[in-house]
Amino acid sequence: MPKQIGNLILYSIDDLHEKLGISKLTLRSYCRTGRIRGRKLGVSWYVTEESLQEYFNAPERRPRVVERANKSNTHNYRYIIQGINDLVSETEECETRSEVIELLQKQAILSLFQVKVIERNSKEVVQIVKARDFIEQHGVGKDS
Repeated sequence: MPKQIGNLILYSIDDLHEKLGISKLTLRSYCRTGRIRGRKLGVSWYVTEESLQEYFNAPERRPRVVERANKSNTHNYRYIIQGINDLVSETEECETRSEVIELLQKQAILSLFQVKVIERNSKEVVQIVKARDFIEQHGVGKDS
């Protein structure tokens, strides 16, 4: 349930997840990267109605992301980050290994996540890797 302070209405990540059907992990990522303008109060993110309108009225930025993904994803894989127990039931799809690394490095408890590596054309799961192992294999300074 959104919080109202005077004329200001604040939506939490839980509110947005429930209303929009977007994973909480994705919503937090959008706030961290500025894709959705939000503010963190304590440990929780909040988004105003105005920020949501800006997000939905802004021109779509997807083509640049797809272009970048094609350049850096030479093996033609996609990656699914997912929680491995009931504490974390969220999933997030990434186009490149560097996006996976960036998202995983922002998680408080890596042991709660795994990464599925999926071949884009055949949709075959090539590998399932613990998050920590994925970072060790493909981390900073290694080829994206």
